[in-house]
Amino acid sequence: MTAGPSPDGAGMPTVLLADDHPVYRNGLRMMLASTGEVEVVGTAADGEEAVAQAIGLRPRVVVMDLQMPRLDGVQATQRIVEACPETHVLVLTMHEDDESVFSAMLAGARGYLLKGADQTEILRAIAAVAGGEVIFGPALAGRVTRYFSRLATVRPLREEPFPQLTAREREILDLIAAGLSNTRIAERLSLSPKTVRNNVSNVFAKLQVADRAQAIVRAREAGFGR
Repeated sequence: MTAGPSPDGAGMPTVLLADDHPVYRNGLRMMLASTGEVEVVGTAADGEEAVAQAIGLRPRVVVMDLQMPRLDGVQATQRIVEACPETHVLVLTMHEDDESVFSAMLAGARGYLLKGADQTEILRAIAAVAGGEVIFGPALAGRVTRYFSRLATVRPLREEPFPQLTAREREILDLIAAGLSNTRIAERLSLSPKTVRNNVSNVFAKLQVADRAQAIVRAREAGFGR
């Protein structure tokens, strides 16, 4: 019997754990299961297995290590995001260098924690990612924000802003920048609230922003919302 994400992330998040170290993987599984706040539906020992398990089980969240055999965590994240749009990836790794962080986020990960994170931090991050938010560990959040702020200031003037967004996501970003709430956006575009929430989450992930305020700043810098 396969497990899937609960509607709109409601209820207990279903989680798949992907890590090639069996002691850490099993310890994390037992810790999470003992809290009663998440349902661990499977584990994977390498990237290929993580992709296969994600496609078969459709968990709400995949907790992903980066350095794994057969297929690394960045490539596995990209494949999972493409194959399972309703499954979100939270990276949990020992690597904190800029290349690892930004490669994972550009591949579609919605969260990034270091393995020194405690139970409370991990549970909070799983809940946030399951709810469609983007989250970074305390040691990384400021660095990520500064990096993408600098990136925005050196963007070529003639480059079309946010080419990674779909036409619909750009339309929604424009309305976000204009100050409209999700409810008003849904009414304006004749979309369901769930569709708007999903698109807003996708926009935040693709822009690598942590919240609506940061998205508005990025969008208005690019001329949106006028």
